[in-house]
Amino acid sequence: MTRIPLGLTLLLAVLALLGAASLALSFGSVAVPVGQVWRILLHWVAPGLVEADWSPVRASIIRESRLPRVVLAVLVGAALALAGAVAQIVTRNPLADPYLLGVNSGAGFFVAVVLVLGIGAGALGAATVPIAAFLGALLALLLVLAVAGRFGSVTALVLGGLGVAQIFGAGILLVIFLAAKGDQAKQVLFWLSGGLGDARWHTMAVPGAVLLLALGAGLAVGRWLNLLSAGDDGAAALGVDPKRVRLLALVGVALLAGTSVTVAGGIAFVGLIIPQAAAFLVGADARRLLPVSAVLGGLFLVCADLLARIVIAPLEVPVGAVTSSVGGAVFLVMLYRRRGRAT
Repeated sequence: MTRIPLGLTLLLAVLALLGAASLALSFGSVAVPVGQVWRILLHWVAPGLVEADWSPVRASIIRESRLPRVVLAVLVGAALALAGAVAQIVTRNPLADPYLLGVNSGAGFFVAVVLVLGIGAGALGAATVPIAAFLGALLALLLVLAVAGRFGSVTALVLGGLGVAQIFGAGILLVIFLAAKGDQAKQVLFWLSGGLGDARWHTMAVPGAVLLLALGAGLAVGRWLNLLSAGDDGAAALGVDPKRVRLLALVGVALLAGTSVTVAGGIAFVGLIIPQAAAFLVGADARRLLPVSAVLGGLFLVCADLLARIVIAPLEVPVGAVTSSVGGAVFLVMLYRRRGRAT
């Protein structure tokens, strides 16, 4: 199959992302024409270039409400897709995604404990939930690595992740069933469903920094990741320590998924289906796959969040429900096509 050049693929993906972002900024309870959206942003950056012919309310809606939400969707979508691509490479499993490691369940359990029991609410305030989510994600990763390390196989890593996810999932149900009062169960469920409604500029520094560092590191060690995908014996023969590279790569996966979970809650399937789409376009080479996955992940989550806001407006559907619905359907199609090729 002839692959589209990497530069052209990235250009087309970025243009599609800009188009989706324009629509996401335009649609909402107060509709703003796309042209006016861009004039508002241009006036914000360079006031002398455009005359302000809009109300201050519209400018505030675009700059302080919708734009942070779109930027956060890009960051989270790119991070989850990048994490999924790395997870699929190092586990040699095309159906792997960040939540294979139990990261989402670990974060969800800690958040459930904080929300239901009120631990640390007074001392840390608004930072309590993000800190709890990240600690839970990190604990889940450590448990999975401890289990898999005793066996030293990719299969043990996958099964360990599934086991840890089930344990933390049961913990979430127990916390809600035994201790939740009033609207606490609804709060936990809302967080687990994922959402970008709380996007603020100050919440993006850490996810943005982690994304840039992880993408840069992934491109720098792309050759090593390619060798891992060919098998541990082959990688070791070429001077690469497969266990060390896999460990570092999985730590990166946990950091990407963990920071995403802290700011957006549980959003599934992005890390599963987007790397598959990127691999179809540019192939399995990590140095091509990772940047394309990141851009497509941002595009997908911006579109999913737009759909979540308008499908039953003025009510808003959790974006995690949208990604799960779309991702589940795509996943079934992928399995059907894979079975068709096998037969």
